[in-house]
Amino acid sequence: MRSDGHREVRMTDWSRMGYGSWSNLAVVRERLAAGADPNTLAGGRGRPLHHAAREGSAEVVTELVRLVDDVDAVDDGRTALWLAVHAGRPANARALVAAGADPERPMMAGWSPARLSLAGATPDLFDTSVTLTQAEAATVAEAGRLIDALADVDSEGMSLCCVTGIDATEAVRRLDAAVLDEEIDVEDMWDADDDESIRTLGVTEVPGGCIISQPWAYGASMPLVALLLSAGTVCYGMYANPKSGNQGEAAHDGVITGSDLHPGGGWSEANAPAAEVLRDFLYQHHAVEYCCAYAAVRPADARPFTEPDRWVRLPARDWWASSRN
Repeated sequence: MRSDGHREVRMTDWSRMGYGSWSNLAVVRERLAAGADPNTLAGGRGRPLHHAAREGSAEVVTELVRLVDDVDAVDDGRTALWLAVHAGRPANARALVAAGADPERPMMAGWSPARLSLAGATPDLFDTSVTLTQAEAATVAEAGRLIDALADVDSEGMSLCCVTGIDATEAVRRLDAAVLDEEIDVEDMWDADDDESIRTLGVTEVPGGCIISQPWAYGASMPLVALLLSAGTVCYGMYANPKSGNQGEAAHDGVITGSDLHPGGGWSEANAPAAEVLRDFLYQHHAVEYCCAYAAVRPADARPFTEPDRWVRLPARDWWASSRN
């Protein structure tokens, strides 16, 4: 029930299920007893079992699977079991399998719950014969290495642009930037808000390509930076906005192919290709590492984001332009 002025209103659907509600067996039972549909959310938007599998408890999952029409119902390309695996909730996954959910059911570009689990923290979750390809196993191993290598990066307020397959000299040339002889004190730059400070970027060559970074502001994520750097290759830029979160941008061969993206958010579109589904899964809550993985750059440590090899200054021009012209 919820309070509505001086009277108690009995909730007969799944609206207003707040944080933690899907883990609260008493709340879920109260909704069910009041007539909430175990198969559908209010307005037909999603399924209760999917919410419980992703963010609830095994007790709630067990309660709902007794009542649903189909434990393997698909919503937005995913079953509840797939979501439990994706969210790292093995107890929920086991409860679903005990109720008949199929861990080998293919979905999400061939990533069944069983195959997805092999790429996660509980690869022995299911008794299954499915395997990862050699390339997928290498991608999983690189994700673990990269996340460990960048564990000390504090990204808040930082911007970056990762570019595939060019070295630092070529990156500086493409940006028409001037290499600075002066030392840059990063701590002092946090208080700077002039145009020159925004046009001051760090450049570091790493295996696989180059990383452009700016610890104190959004300069490395300005659209024209990615447009110029991405000629004939791929870039992924991000600004870790302290007010609104991580803002990502992808560029391919001089064209912005994605903006207002959410690196590290973990969610894939239902029609996403297999490599994208795996990348989104591996780098949940690891935005900087996601950017590196997208551009296939492999920094050995946090240095490109904290102590770049060289500092450069961009020329004065419209760096917010949406084309290279």
